[in-house]
Amino acid sequence: MKDVEKQFGPSSWAIDNKTAIYALVVIISLLGLVSYINLPKENFPDIAQSKVFVQTQYLGQSPENIELLVTRQIEKQLKSLKGLKKVTSNSLPNVSVITAEFNADINIRNAKQDVKEAVDKAKQDLPQNDDNLKESSISDINVADLPILYVNLSGNYDLKKLKEFADNLKDEIESYKEISKVELVGALKPEIEINVDMNKMTAAQISYGDIIQAVGGENIISSAGTIKMDGVRRSVDIRQDFKNAEEVAAMVIRNPTGRAVYLRDIAEVKDGFAEQESYARLKTNEQKEYKSVITLNVSKRSGENLIATSDKINAMIAEKQKTEFPRGLNITVTGDQSDQTRTTVNDLVNTIIIGFILVTVILMFFMGTTNAIFVALSVPLSCFIAFLIMPAIGFTLNMIVLFSFLLALGIVVDDAIVVIENTHRIFENGKVPIAKAAKMAAGEVFLPV
Repeated sequence: MKDVEKQFGPSSWAIDNKTAIYALVVIISLLGLVSYINLPKENFPDIAQSKVFVQTQYLGQSPENIELLVTRQIEKQLKSLKGLKKVTSNSLPNVSVITAEFNADINIRNAKQDVKEAVDKAKQDLPQNDDNLKESSISDINVADLPILYVNLSGNYDLKKLKEFADNLKDEIESYKEISKVELVGALKPEIEINVDMNKMTAAQISYGDIIQAVGGENIISSAGTIKMDGVRRSVDIRQDFKNAEEVAAMVIRNPTGRAVYLRDIAEVKDGFAEQESYARLKTNEQKEYKSVITLNVSKRSGENLIATSDKINAMIAEKQKTEFPRGLNITVTGDQSDQTRTTVNDLVNTIIIGFILVTVILMFFMGTTNAIFVALSVPLSCFIAFLIMPAIGFTLNMIVLFSFLLALGIVVDDAIVVIENTHRIFENGKVPIAKAAKMAAGEVFLPV
C-alpha cells in the first residue's frame, strides 16, 4: 500500500534547513538553562481558595444572641454580593464565624474587598456603643501566605531582651523585597500602665475623660501614604507616640481652672507588658525538654524564589551571629520549606539526566545510535522550551509543575519514537529518500502526536 504524501510545513522546513535548526537548538538550550537558573522556585503555586471568612467577637453573649444580633445582620449584606455561591455561618458563644464562598472565576482579592464593604454596611445594624463588640476580622486562605520558615530565638535572657533581638531580626528580614510579612509569636507586647490616685485626681479637679483625651491627643500614629522601595510599595507612617513611661508622666493635663497639672502628680506611670497572648516553645535534638522561645514566622511574596529567599535569610542570620549578637543567643531555623523544594528540584534534574541516559542506551539496541540520540535529545530540549515559556505566563517551578514535567517526559519520548519509526517505515516501504520520508512521516502523525 502506497503512503499518501502528507507534509507538515514547519517540520518540512526544519528538515530542509538543518543548519538553522542546529543553531536554534543551541540557542534554546542556552536560554533555557539561564531561564531555569533564574526561575522562581517554591514549594506550592499561588493557590487561593474562593472563600472569605468573617469573624466577629461579641463578648459575654450566648450563641442565640450572636445569631440574632451579629450573624444575621452581616449575612443580610453578604447575600447581595456578585459571584457569591453560598454563605455558611456558625454562631458560637462570644463569636460569629461566617464563610462566604464565591464562584471559581471570581478574583478572590476583589471578593475580599467586596466582603469588607458589605461588613462596613452591616455595622449600622449591629449593637452600637458596646465595647464588648469587637471589630470584624476578614481573611482568606492562600497557600502562598504560609510561612516559608520559622526563626526561633532562645538563650539565657528574659523575654524582654529576647524581643529586642527578635525585633532587630524582624526589621532586617522585612526590608527584603521578597518578604511579605514577619509575625512575632511568644513575645511580650509592651504597654504603659497609668495607675490614677483618686484623691489626687479629685483634688486637682481632673476627670478620667481629661486624662484619656490628653493621652489620646499626644499618642498618634497616622498614615503618610506609600513609598516605592526595591520595587515594592511600602506604607509610611507619621509617629507621635510614646516611647516610655517617663514621656507619659511628663504630660501636662490642665484642669478647669487652667492650672497646669503633670500626670505624674496624680498617677503612677510605669512601663509594663500586656498579658501574653501567644506562646512558642522549641525542643531540638540537643535539648531534653521544651524551652520558651520567640518565633518569627516568615512569609514571602507570591512568585518570589523560595530557595534564594531562604538562603538570603540564613546568610544574614549567620552574619549577625558572628558580628552583632552575643554568643549566648541561640537562633534556630525550623520548618524551612526550601529544603524540600531543593530536594524536589534536584530530583527533577536527576530524573532528566537518568532518563536521557537510559533512553539512549535502551534505544541503541533497537533503533541504532543516531536515532537513539535524537529521541533522547527531545527530553532536555522540551524542558528548555518549557523553562523559556514559564516566566512569560507567570509560572514558578513548584511541586505541581515538577510532577507535570515527570508525566510529560514519557509522552515526549513516545512521540519522538513514533515519528522516527514512521520515518523508517516509509523509507523502507516506499523506497524514497530519507529526507522525503521524514517529511511524510511527520505529516502523517502530526495530528495524533
